[in-house]
Amino acid sequence: MARSRLLQVGAVTAAVVALAGCNASKPQTGPPPSGPALVLVTPNPVGVNDFLKLSVRGVEQAAAKHNGSQKVFQSTDPASLQQNLAAAVREKPAVIVAVGFNFADAIAAEAERNPDQKFLFVDSCTTKPFPNVTCAVFREYEGSYLAGAEAGLLSKTGKVGAVVALDTPQFRRFSVPFGQGAEKVKPGSTLTPLYIGGSNPFNDPARAKALTAMLGGQGVDQVMGAASAAGNPGVFEAAKEGAFFAYGVDVNQCPLSPGQVVDNVIKRTDVVISDGVDAILNGQTGATKSYGLKEKGISLTGLEPDAASSQCVVAQQPDVLKRVGELRDQIVSGAITINDPAA
Repeated sequence: MARSRLLQVGAVTAAVVALAGCNASKPQTGPPPSGPALVLVTPNPVGVNDFLKLSVRGVEQAAAKHNGSQKVFQSTDPASLQQNLAAAVREKPAVIVAVGFNFADAIAAEAERNPDQKFLFVDSCTTKPFPNVTCAVFREYEGSYLAGAEAGLLSKTGKVGAVVALDTPQFRRFSVPFGQGAEKVKPGSTLTPLYIGGSNPFNDPARAKALTAMLGGQGVDQVMGAASAAGNPGVFEAAKEGAFFAYGVDVNQCPLSPGQVVDNVIKRTDVVISDGVDAILNGQTGATKSYGLKEKGISLTGLEPDAASSQCVVAQQPDVLKRVGELRDQIVSGAITINDPAA
């Protein structure tokens, strides 16, 4: 039964990853890989989830760099998450990569039972450290602070808002610093955060849209959307209909709603996974590494070299980008410290 389920998961994975534009299912054209095997386990289907699509890219890049192979097991609920992680362990790859806070308990259990198996846990860490679990976490709040500064500089009302998936410390890293960045450049700015919640907070665009429209009705004219598929298109549609502005996350989402998306807080999951796999294969395991602006794990689309072609609203605001670039440099140098809302 377990073998049958694994084959089904593999088949679905190949189909969905192919539809997502990733190359996990491309036919082998060169010599077979002779390097390490990598397995990525996701907490949700990859689909249109940009954060997970970047994770797939990171595993692909790491496998190509080391002439290895890679697989992707996509979960749909907590039960399949645990089953997929157990299935990955049975494959005995060089590294199992798991992405998302949902894996904390499952990885802890598998790491304790399988001390020889190496894990790379991205975007969270186990409560108890394990010598075979390497953690890679993001300082999202640094990017959110910069996006908030853009919002403060562009806001006409002095009211900014955030629509994020859950009211948890992890997701307050997007909302709280957004308000702090606005307050930094425009004293007196106020933040109104709203949380999607419910049974499907990452894929409820209707509720995301309704909450965003509610903010617009309160005079908020700049809204951070951090809710995966719920934010896109929900937050963006409401911003367009209400003639105010939105901010995306993970990748450049500006082309999805040109003229409405100001900028994006980019979490370079691909960079983090490639870097983490390198470290593990070089024998550096069991540590936790934090990625922010300094390590280039976090950035804004507007501060990237190709910003001019990004279709982001901020690309047409050179004075705003100059100010935000100065703030970025001050954070990198340590002159400005952004407190972690999850600490």
